[in-house]
Amino acid sequence: MRQDQEDPYQRRSAPVYAAADRAGPGSVASPRAVLYDAVLLDRDGTLIEDVPYNGDPEKVRPVPGARAALDRLRAAGLRLAVVTNQSGLARGYFTGEQMRAVHARVEELLGRFDAWLVCPHDDADGCDCRKPAPGLVYAAARELGTTPSRCVLVGDIGRDVGAAMAAGAAGVLVPTPVTRPEEVAAAGWTATDLPAAVAEILRRQQAVQPSTPPTEPVRTALVVRSDSAGDVLVTGPAIRAVAAGAERVVLLCGPRGRAAANLLPGVDEIIEHPLPWIDPAPGPVDPEAMRSLTARLGAVGADQAVVFTSFHQSALPLALLLRMAGIDRIAAISDDYPGSLLDIRHRVPVGVPEPERALSLAAAAGHQLPDGDEPVLRLRRDAVPPRPADLGDPGYVVLHPGSAASSRACPPEVATRIVGALADAGHRVLVTGGPDERAVTARVAAAGGTDLGGRTDLAGLAAIVADASAVVVGNTGPAHLAAAAGVPVVSLFAPTVPFGQWGPYRVPTVRLGDAAAPCRDTRAASCPVPGHPCLSGVEPGDVVDALRILAVSGGGGR
Repeated sequence: MRQDQEDPYQRRSAPVYAAADRAGPGSVASPRAVLYDAVLLDRDGTLIEDVPYNGDPEKVRPVPGARAALDRLRAAGLRLAVVTNQSGLARGYFTGEQMRAVHARVEELLGRFDAWLVCPHDDADGCDCRKPAPGLVYAAARELGTTPSRCVLVGDIGRDVGAAMAAGAAGVLVPTPVTRPEEVAAAGWTATDLPAAVAEILRRQQAVQPSTPPTEPVRTALVVRSDSAGDVLVTGPAIRAVAAGAERVVLLCGPRGRAAANLLPGVDEIIEHPLPWIDPAPGPVDPEAMRSLTARLGAVGADQAVVFTSFHQSALPLALLLRMAGIDRIAAISDDYPGSLLDIRHRVPVGVPEPERALSLAAAAGHQLPDGDEPVLRLRRDAVPPRPADLGDPGYVVLHPGSAASSRACPPEVATRIVGALADAGHRVLVTGGPDERAVTARVAAAGGTDLGGRTDLAGLAAIVADASAVVVGNTGPAHLAAAAGVPVVSLFAPTVPFGQWGPYRVPTVRLGDAAAPCRDTRAASCPVPGHPCLSGVEPGDVVDALRILAVSGGGGR
């Protein structure tokens, strides 16, 4: 088996599949390459003290630090909107005039908001605007002239975070005494209070903007992401940022990520080589293979190397080889002391989404996405083959029950029941999986789906996912394929790794599963708890309801 393989690709002008193409009803993309244009805020419990069904302006009390925090957002150029459920209108506890008087008092104390979006319904009304439905988020994005993916919503209960996620926006949970523990566990991003939430929003916004460009022109940049397909896919925005500032980009990846590397725009050449300090089942270190790799890296002639890693990996072994290869400028994230191995030692707080974590490293190395390129996952269209004609029209639901890490796979019996429930609800279901998962996909699909187990490679799976109405999947590569195509995700997310870092990025999502299960944050590849409790309790009806929240109809349309 070859240790070192290289292929040239000319990809700079290749068209792409991008989540921005399916950003949501009435959305308008901004040309600026920033994370956020707008901050949406829940009213009661987030901006002001929660007084149930309040129609009295005199009872309005801002939460501590609210005015100063909001003024920081305004000064940074972010637009502000309030998105609030007010079922008291439907129940007759106060009038529209009284509610508007309360809002006037809020603005008197906290400053002007660019928009107010109110759901006047009760749960029984079945509207699409009452959080956790995403209607208010979509409406706010339209009114503010942006897309949901460029909004972040701050709220105090799970409904707020759920509405943000279902629209593809970021959600920040600021718990209060009424916030349930399971809501805190399920949230991907939490803050102690509103000022802390605002500080982190601004920090993340600034982190993807370079403070200084490279001092010398970058003719050739070597970028590294050695891990699985999903890891390579989520690094895509950062690689595009480097490509925007370099004449040539060479990507070093491992065998498990090669198929994903073939799909990324912005890459001119690929070097494939396993790294024994990264691979989960490594062979012994082969000195000759390391010498061969060092020589190959030296032959690249890179002006700069940017080494992307996950939060639990070390960039330092490769940095040593890069130094030995004669590369003078090396950037990486490292909590460990790097000595002279790194020129740019970057650090990122725990909890940042992996695409943003990588973008911040690219920014530290002097690179950013060009205007017009959204910070979303993308695939090259010319690398994705046509979808098989025998699958019928687009609009089906893809269920992908497996994962390379069994701890993140959906139990087959649960997946089987989900397929049956989806079929009963009128959904056309395609069950996908790799060649080694054919027995599982056949069993699952027998409940009412079409078995595609082993029929496609990663690029073929990308084509199938791109024409889906939604994908039901765990924390594995196809979730990131869906994000790259802007396809909504029902995320059966095992909490072995943090959802905030590894959940589907900037795409409408509903998370299911027990976020507080005992496997939480173990990073286990095999389930450490008998019975797989984090996902075994998922009810098929919850998946059907999740698709309804995502506006995916049983007739195959959206």
